[in-house]
Amino acid sequence: MFFMLQVFVNHCYNIPNRLLQVKAIDEKVGNTMAIPREGETIQIHSYKHNGRIHRVWQETMVLKGTKNIFIGANERTLVTESDGRTWLTREPSICYFHAEHWFNIICMLREDGVYYYCNMSSPFVFDNNAIKYIDYDLDVKVFPDMSYTLLDEDEYELHKKEMGYPEVIDKILKRNVNKLISWIKQKRGPFAPDFIEVWTNRYSFHKEMQSNEKI
Repeated sequence: MFFMLQVFVNHCYNIPNRLLQVKAIDEKVGNTMAIPREGETIQIHSYKHNGRIHRVWQETMVLKGTKNIFIGANERTLVTESDGRTWLTREPSICYFHAEHWFNIICMLREDGVYYYCNMSSPFVFDNNAIKYIDYDLDVKVFPDMSYTLLDEDEYELHKKEMGYPEVIDKILKRNVNKLISWIKQKRGPFAPDFIEVWTNRYSFHKEMQSNEKI
């Protein structure tokens, strides 16, 4: 539940619970976060700061799952928006999440190269067979030549006022925008030259294994 995501974020970054309130959730959170298993299919849930669901990706295959890192893949997966609208993703994508960084990265494999869509967000938790995180509006779009642009600054300023983003989160997010840009320039993490090849090969391996199991 969103409450578990809150507690994790608050614990890691010493953010007071009162700064990240949600509605009517009363459950205990264990000390050990579950870990997604390689090869299984899970969902991805994006929330907003006010606790409302933002977007759900229906099916993503786990390629790597530890307590700190999640790497997954999907293609033509159903996405459900907060207003109930649905659509299908167009191209295969490799997804990268980290429990210590305030961003996640979607690598979209297109005919003219790899495009990256980076969401500024809380660190993730894995709960009830879903990766969950809080979306904080700001996005960085990266092109195949590693040029990039920062998006949705106006939306961020609006939601910061409407939802009452605390100053500590504002500072964390701005630091992580700079960290993300340094990764892009240094070709670190998902921007490394061999990242896509390694994980698309892993994805192909698991798809082949699943096909063989159906025979």
